[in-house]
Amino acid sequence: MYLSFFGLNEKPFAITPDPRYLYLSARHSEALAHLLYGINEAGGFVQLTGEVGTGKTTVIRSLLAQTPKNAEIALILNPRMTAPEFLLTICEELGIGVQDAATGSLKDLVDILSRYLLRAHSRGNRIVLVVDEAQNLAPEVLEQVRLLTNLETNTQKLLQIILIGQPELRELLGRNELRQLAQRITGRYHLRPLSHEETSGYVRHRLRVAGATSDIFTPHALTEVHRLSGGVPRVINVVCDRALLGAYTQDRHRVTTATVRRSAEEVFGRRITPWWVPWSAIAASVVVLGLGAVAVWQLAPRALAHGSAPSSHEAPRPASSPEPGNTGIVHRDGLAAPTSVAEMPGASAAHAIPTSAGAASQAPTLARLLAQHSGETDPDSAFGKLFSLWGARYVTGSVDPCTQALQQGLECFVQRGSFAQLRLYNRPAILMLNDDAGMAHQVVLSALDDERAQVYLDGPHSIGILELSHYWFGDFVLLWRPDTQHLKPLSVGMRGEDVRRLRHNLELLSGIKSPQPASDVFDEQLGELVRQFQRKHRLTVDGVAGVQTLVVLNGATAEPNSPLLQAQSIHGG
Repeated sequence: MYLSFFGLNEKPFAITPDPRYLYLSARHSEALAHLLYGINEAGGFVQLTGEVGTGKTTVIRSLLAQTPKNAEIALILNPRMTAPEFLLTICEELGIGVQDAATGSLKDLVDILSRYLLRAHSRGNRIVLVVDEAQNLAPEVLEQVRLLTNLETNTQKLLQIILIGQPELRELLGRNELRQLAQRITGRYHLRPLSHEETSGYVRHRLRVAGATSDIFTPHALTEVHRLSGGVPRVINVVCDRALLGAYTQDRHRVTTATVRRSAEEVFGRRITPWWVPWSAIAASVVVLGLGAVAVWQLAPRALAHGSAPSSHEAPRPASSPEPGNTGIVHRDGLAAPTSVAEMPGASAAHAIPTSAGAASQAPTLARLLAQHSGETDPDSAFGKLFSLWGARYVTGSVDPCTQALQQGLECFVQRGSFAQLRLYNRPAILMLNDDAGMAHQVVLSALDDERAQVYLDGPHSIGILELSHYWFGDFVLLWRPDTQHLKPLSVGMRGEDVRRLRHNLELLSGIKSPQPASDVFDEQLGELVRQFQRKHRLTVDGVAGVQTLVVLNGATAEPNSPLLQAQSIHGG
C-alpha cells in the first residue's frame, strides 16, 4: 500500500527471516562468527541463545547462505519429538534412505547414521546438525543428542551440533542430569537486543535494502523506536511497518516521533506516555520539595539553621577518596579506559604480574610480554605503531586517531569479531587485551596464520592463537585505505566513479576481461558480482557493497607494498 509512496521496492519490515536484510550489528556479527566456527572448527556443541525476536532465526538463514561447500547441514526447526523421530528427521534432512523396519529402532537409526557419517568423513565432508528452538528438546532427546557426539574417529568428531534457543535453553542445560552434555559445549553466545545506535542503523539498513534513497524516519523517531521496542528486532519491524502505514495515511513522507508512538499504541493495545512525562513529574516533585525545604529553613529557629559545633571528642571525617589504584581516567579516544595505576604509561608492571622468579617462569609468554612492555600498551603507543605500518604519522595529544587517519587518506574500522574475520580483512589491527589482573592493553597484531599470531611491542613476538585467545575477547580496530574520499555503501541504481572502480576490481578478481570500459552504473550484473564475492568470502549475501564488503575487497586487491596480516610467515619471536 505504501511502497510507491515512499519509493520502496518491497516491504522493508516483514517479520519473515530474510538473509538479505540481516543487519550485522556487533552482536549479530559475533553470533554468526560463533556459528561459522562451529561449522569449520569445533567439535561437540555450540550454543546460541537469545530472547524472542532478537534475530536468531535470521542469523541461521545467513549461516546457511555462507555454508562451506564441504559441509552438509541438517536443520531441525521444530524439535518437539521423541528420540527415534529426532534421529529419523536427521536422516531425512541428510537424504539418508531408511527402511520402514528401522524407523522405530534407536539402534538401527544410530547405525545407519554412523555409517553415513563415516562415508562423509572419508569424502572430506563435515556434517553439522542445527537445532532451532532447542529449549523444546525433551531431556531424553538431549541425551540421545549427546550420545551422537560419541561418533568419532581417532582425531575428529563426525558430527557437530549447534543448539539455538531462548534463554530457557541455558536453564535446561544447567540441570544436573545434563551436566555431561553441558561439559561438551565448546562455544556459548547470548544474543542481546540492539543498542540505540544499532537500532537506528538497523532501521536505515532495512529501508536501504528495500530501495529507500533518503532517511524516512527522523532521528527523534528512531530514538522513540528504540525506546518502545527495547531494541528487539521483531518488535522494531512491527512498530516501523505500522509507522510507515500511519505516515502514508497522513500523506507525510517523513515518520515523526508522534507517528511512531501512535503506531506502537496500536501494536501494543495500550496508551503510551511520551518519554518526558515521567521526568517532568519528577522535576515538579523536586521543585515542590525544594520550596518546602526553603520554607522550613526560614521558619526554623536560628539555632537549627546554624547547628551545634561538633564535639571535641569527635574525630573529623576524612574526605572521600578514590579507591587505591583506581584512577578513573578515560582516554580521550574512547578506545581504552585505564582503570588502575598499572595501566598508565610508565607505571610499574608489578601491579599486574607477580615479580617473583617462580611466578615469572610459570607465567605464559604473553603475560610476561605485557608485564615487561606495559608502557607500550597504551592507545597512543599502539596507534603510533599501527600508523607507522602504513607509512603514516601519528601525533600524540592531537585530534583522535581516526580523525588523524582520515586526514592521511586512511579509515578506521572498529569491530568485535574473531580470528577468522581478521584473516578475512587481512590488515594489521590493534587488539584490545585484558590480562589476568583485569588491566587493559592495546597491542598491534602484525601477522597471523592458522596457528600463531605475531604481536608487535618492542619488536615482533610470536604468540600461539590459543594463548592469545585467553586475553582477547574480540574487540579490534584496523586501518585501511579506501579508493574514494566519500565512503558510502553502493547498491543497485547508483552510479559514479566509485561504482566504476567497484566493477573493475570485482571483474579483475573474477578474471573477466571486457573490451569495453567499465560501466559506472550499478546494475543487476554488478549486483551479482557483489553477491558472488560475498558468497566466496562468507559475508552477508545482499548484493550491497557496504563497508564490510569494501574492506574485504580492499584487502583482496591490495597493493604489494601495503601492510597485510598474511603477507609473511611467522616464526618464533
